[in-house]
Amino acid sequence: MDFYYPNRTNDFWKVCGLIFLGDKDALYLPDKKSFDLQTIKTLMEEKGIALNDTGRRVRRLKGNASDKYLEIVEPVPLHDLLAHMPRCRAVATTGEKAAGVIAELTGTPPPKMGEMVTAPDGLEIWRMPSTSRAYPLAVEKKADYYAEMFRHLGII
Repeated sequence: MDFYYPNRTNDFWKVCGLIFLGDKDALYLPDKKSFDLQTIKTLMEEKGIALNDTGRRVRRLKGNASDKYLEIVEPVPLHDLLAHMPRCRAVATTGEKAAGVIAELTGTPPPKMGEMVTAPDGLEIWRMPSTSRAYPLAVEKKADYYAEMFRHLGII
């Protein structure tokens, strides 16, 4: 899948399936081997959720997907992106590395997992649990954290 969180072992789309459709497998294609990209894009648009990386240019220091070995060479131009989304009032990160990048860009402390801080301009900065399977938390528990944020934001 040429989109965010394409790896079937990542829980992000399972979390979204649970929260928005009541089924962790709802965003899979019938063969259960890949995600339904069109349904995912439609759902994200309907819910007003935008996705973006926190790094514009990154360097992998080892040949794996661990953020521990990820160097952010150039962070995302967050304020430029937000200028194109005037109704955006919150940014959520999925994991510690991304939380640190966004905290640096917004001049806020990194929030604790499952919590948020407010930037001087009023933007809410949330840190959600990583949806990587390497993060030892059941998909249902991860969904609980995300659902709490979405409820707070009026998305559900």
